[in-house]
Amino acid sequence: MWPLIFIAGCLALVLLQFWWQERRNARLRIQARREYTEVALKQQREISAQFLAQQQALFNSMIEGVLLLDQEGRVQLVNESLRKFFDFPAEIRGKNILEAFHLPELANLTNRLQNEKIISDAELEIQREQLRSLQVNAAVVTDRSGVEQGQIFVFHEVTRLKELENIRQEFVGNVSHELRTPLSLIKGFAETLLDGAKDSPEQATRFLQKIDKHADRLLFLIEDLLTISRLESGHVALNFQEVNLRDLVQRTFEDFASRAAARKTTVENNIPETTVIWADADRLQQVLFNLIENAIKYGKAEGRVIISAREISADKTEISVADDGPGIPAEALPRVFERFYRVDRARARETGGTGLGLAIVKHIVQAHGGEVRVQSELQKGSAFFLTIPHRPD
Repeated sequence: MWPLIFIAGCLALVLLQFWWQERRNARLRIQARREYTEVALKQQREISAQFLAQQQALFNSMIEGVLLLDQEGRVQLVNESLRKFFDFPAEIRGKNILEAFHLPELANLTNRLQNEKIISDAELEIQREQLRSLQVNAAVVTDRSGVEQGQIFVFHEVTRLKELENIRQEFVGNVSHELRTPLSLIKGFAETLLDGAKDSPEQATRFLQKIDKHADRLLFLIEDLLTISRLESGHVALNFQEVNLRDLVQRTFEDFASRAAARKTTVENNIPETTVIWADADRLQQVLFNLIENAIKYGKAEGRVIISAREISADKTEISVADDGPGIPAEALPRVFERFYRVDRARARETGGTGLGLAIVKHIVQAHGGEVRVQSELQKGSAFFLTIPHRPD
């Protein structure tokens, strides 16, 4: 009897030991699987975070702005260029389009995208410190099975292109107008001569003088257009040399002796005899010619035109051309160096000129490495200042 009980007890102990070992092994296997899962998830999160960081770095390196929306139309990702375009005050991830951008036009694009799936070359204007124009391209993002996952927008700034296009259109319009006016007059006088005025010596002479005058106007316009084109393209080679500024101004004055006498204008050369600068004498004389011509033409009759110079630093000389004429309105001062801009168009048509003189002045001075500016007060005259480095870079 006792042996059987002993054997049964031993068997029960063996079974109990086996059961306990299996439970222990099961717990170890569960713990191992849990640890493996945690390691795998950690690695997956690290890989995902690394991928997202690389993706964000890639997007941030783009000059275009990038916006990614999720399925619910909420902001999922923006890059640095987009932040600069819109100057976000705070984090916008998780917000919808209107909450993040406050632009109904952009919200309309997201609605269009749901139907059209792709939008190309849409235009968007935003007003921050200045008006900025953006070109927007957008597309629906889908997974491999074609299920929509969100929307992606790419913003490209075209503000400068818009400005250049406006400048081009304005330039073409101004050139067309400036060419049409003398051509129309020349054609009109020629037709009048052909209709019989040529038989009258007095009329023929007068009309031919008019034709000659407006032909010269066309020639000056074309020459100025070619000059400013070469200056803006950087194709003008300057011949730098030491120039005695007083002598150069005096030679320029001689070209205006008859015009100054006709308006009884006094011209004064107040430049010291020892003032020597490093410049292209011909181009600098062109600058002085344009400024002195304007001072005599638009200054008051029996007025004064004064040319002076001073050293404003160890390596720069400032030249000024001043008159005591009617002056320039304050609102026109920022634009006087623009091509074809005229303060008084009616008076400009009366006195002639191409409207390119001050633009040429600006470009020649800048080609010397200098700057040009203007000061004026109504009824007290105007003064144009240009700085010329002693030795250009």
